[in-house]
Amino acid sequence: MAARKAIFVIDIQHELARNPKTRVPHAERVIAAGEGILQAARAVVDAHSRDNQPSPAMLVFVQHEESPAAGTMIKGSEPWDLVFAPRTSGREEILVAKKTGNTFESNPGLAARLRDAGVTEIVACGLQSEGCVEATCKGALAAGFRVTVLAGAHSTYDADGKSAVEIERQVEQRLSTRGVRIAKWEETTAAWVREGRV
Repeated sequence: MAARKAIFVIDIQHELARNPKTRVPHAERVIAAGEGILQAARAVVDAHSRDNQPSPAMLVFVQHEESPAAGTMIKGSEPWDLVFAPRTSGREEILVAKKTGNTFESNPGLAARLRDAGVTEIVACGLQSEGCVEATCKGALAAGFRVTVLAGAHSTYDADGKSAVEIERQVEQRLSTRGVRIAKWEETTAAWVREGRV
């Protein structure tokens, strides 16, 4: 089986991305990036499907759940709803729930499931940069996957006197020292479309 990638769309949920009172400052940028990433990835996956070729990628939609005592992203609530959801007809699209920052910690069988599907690399985008995105990337590394973070396609809140963009860059720097590849989402998705592969 040829090596495949899994594109993780992490926690792009109403609480963090849509609600004017609670969304991250750069939510519109992250949503636009998510739209571009999904459009490009699905175009490549669908083209392979039409040609009866194995798909080079799968899409993993990660959805955080909180308890009422911990926050507002309670399963079934509007804040918990995803901005982007897997297509019901998409065999290469899965939904993964989590209750911790690290998607792999919340889903002990996920790494094996991905490996069984031929996945060797995780490509990550979403919210929040220093929270679930960074934790999930570390979890992917610990599970033995190569990891790419799509710059411009993740963000967070301003915090501790730092702007969201400063925090994004710091997260990318920390992850790059661990061997994570940092790539601009626009250039990456353009290459997917141009080359017909992810």
